[in-house]
Amino acid sequence: MPAWLRKSLVVMISIVTFGMVSPAQVNGFLTTTAERTERSTSAETSFAESLDVPLDEEDERDTFIHRAMKEAELQSFQKFGTKIGPVIEDEFRQTILPNIEKAIEMVAMQYPEEKLNSLRITEMPGGGESEKIFHIIGESGKDIIRFHVRRDQPPKEGFWFNFHYHTYHDNFQNHYELGKIFWAKNTPPKWKS
Repeated sequence: MPAWLRKSLVVMISIVTFGMVSPAQVNGFLTTTAERTERSTSAETSFAESLDVPLDEEDERDTFIHRAMKEAELQSFQKFGTKIGPVIEDEFRQTILPNIEKAIEMVAMQYPEEKLNSLRITEMPGGGESEKIFHIIGESGKDIIRFHVRRDQPPKEGFWFNFHYHTYHDNFQNHYELGKIFWAKNTPPKWKS
């Protein structure tokens, strides 16, 4: 039966029965058994195929990166506390978080998919004057990468928050900058306050 005729019959039957018979029911009556069997078989095949397809390595990396980014954001705002967080929130999300994501992607690329699930993120950012935001720890329990923020005060420029990370590759000696956010001329409150 042509599609235009089927659609017309569905509309007419729905109108004549004052909506007592839904268009889906009418369409079911008008569909041949062969068409229903064909649809059912193709749906079962595509569902079965989706179950047989394992997650590929890229999906595992994306899952790890997504999980790590959620935790990075959570840990960062815990560190900022209620006094610093609202002031720098927008700039942090626009400038610093994308750079943290790039660094996390770099870490994810160094590990095969079966080891990504063994990587953990520390749960408590440092407070007071501490630089620690969070660290990513390997299966051996040793730090792989450390994300920090330090308060800088260049002469006559006020206070800046310097976001950076360190890696185990150079024994955590070099600072790899993620970005800076200006605070103000006055001293910022302690972290987590």
